[in-house]
Amino acid sequence: MAKVFSSFHVENFCFTRKLTILPNSPHFQKWVPNIFSRIEPRNHLFELRSSNGYPLNAVSLQDEGSAANPLVQEVDFPEFEKGDSTLSITVIGASGDLAKKKIFPALFALYYEDCLPENFVVFGYARTKMKDEELRNMISRTLTCRIDKRENCGDKMEQFLKRCFYHSGQYNSEEHFAELNCKLKEKEGGKLSNRLFYLSIPPNIFVDVVRCASTKASSTTGWTRVIVEKPFGRDSESSSELTRCLKQYLNEDQIFRIDHYLGKELVENLSVLRFSNLVFEPLWSRNYIRNVQFIFSEDFDDPTVPNDSVTPTFAAAALFINNARWDGVPFLMKAGKALHTKGAEIRVQFRHVPGNLYKRNFGTDLDKATNELVLRVQPDEAIYLKINNKVPGLGMRLDRSDLNLLYKARSDELDAAWALFTPLLKELEERKIAPELYPYGSRGPVGAYYLAAKHNVRWGDLTGEE
Repeated sequence: MAKVFSSFHVENFCFTRKLTILPNSPHFQKWVPNIFSRIEPRNHLFELRSSNGYPLNAVSLQDEGSAANPLVQEVDFPEFEKGDSTLSITVIGASGDLAKKKIFPALFALYYEDCLPENFVVFGYARTKMKDEELRNMISRTLTCRIDKRENCGDKMEQFLKRCFYHSGQYNSEEHFAELNCKLKEKEGGKLSNRLFYLSIPPNIFVDVVRCASTKASSTTGWTRVIVEKPFGRDSESSSELTRCLKQYLNEDQIFRIDHYLGKELVENLSVLRFSNLVFEPLWSRNYIRNVQFIFSEDFDDPTVPNDSVTPTFAAAALFINNARWDGVPFLMKAGKALHTKGAEIRVQFRHVPGNLYKRNFGTDLDKATNELVLRVQPDEAIYLKINNKVPGLGMRLDRSDLNLLYKARSDELDAAWALFTPLLKELEERKIAPELYPYGSRGPVGAYYLAAKHNVRWGDLTGEE
């Protein structure tokens, strides 16, 4: 039996301050080069910055106890031409699945589309012992020319792999990061160096890595930036503490928090669908929308979980927006593991047609006559609208069909997101609310049905239809 909370908890997707992208999405390919290229020339000279981002010839206004302090003496600025800069990308946690399946393929996609600067190198860093060639063999199995099929795809892969290197080390070892720094300098060849560290690691070791990278492997001639993966903490306090610790070594504008789901093509299409289609504009309110559902389900359970574990694996909640447009419209959310199917979707259910002439053709189940806009994020991205029409043949039998479109930011936002759920999480912990059980492979606990029924709603994924 899988365990469950009948109250709400959701894996909170962190919002980014400047970057909200999926590593292998076109938007990663569009925006990441902007991160790489923001260097501000000043009279043809470049401003040296220390590991915490402060100019080296400026006096820091940090607290005395800060871990990283800039140098205060005047320094001579080296003069660089435009082509004399290089970008060094270090993937921390390079041996993990995320790096292999997403990050390295995304970097190759950037290179394939000529979105990376002329001079760049990619380093993998992890505890696993590995040689450069072993790293190249590992990531070569996941590289594809998925944008289009060009004749030079194989050549591009070979050229990209030649720029990939590896260094093994502990995540909390300044000595090992100093060794990495030596290798980076060797590849940079005396050019103005910009360095990007991509943290594909658990959040509990973010700070160790940032400390070591900041003090031992920061660029001394260009910028140093860090991309951190969600989850960013587990509640308001841990998120704030993590941000505070990172800011001992970095400025806020050096930290980029990444959110995979907000970078998915379909999710980014939401605003286009909402604001550039006149047909939806008058409908987007409480006058026509009955409820909105966010549904996330996974069909596996970890076999290593102890039988006496009480960690929640399912949650459901109803939230409301207190404004004129959405007053009284329930926004229902549910997420769970070990369910009957895998999927992630948003369902917008519209109100019933008043005085429907064909009400009797649907019998007592009016939900079958409900128009519904479905935005499916996975397994197959799609947008479709459920409409009612007549089944061909004699008589007046109605059915629903789909009009479909198929597809084959910031620290303060983090605070707002955690502020919404932290009180609930704390109440669950303090009151020690026992999880509600549900069978493996089922549609979830009974409590989720009661929650929907309380608001006169039927879960859209339980109607037996796609």
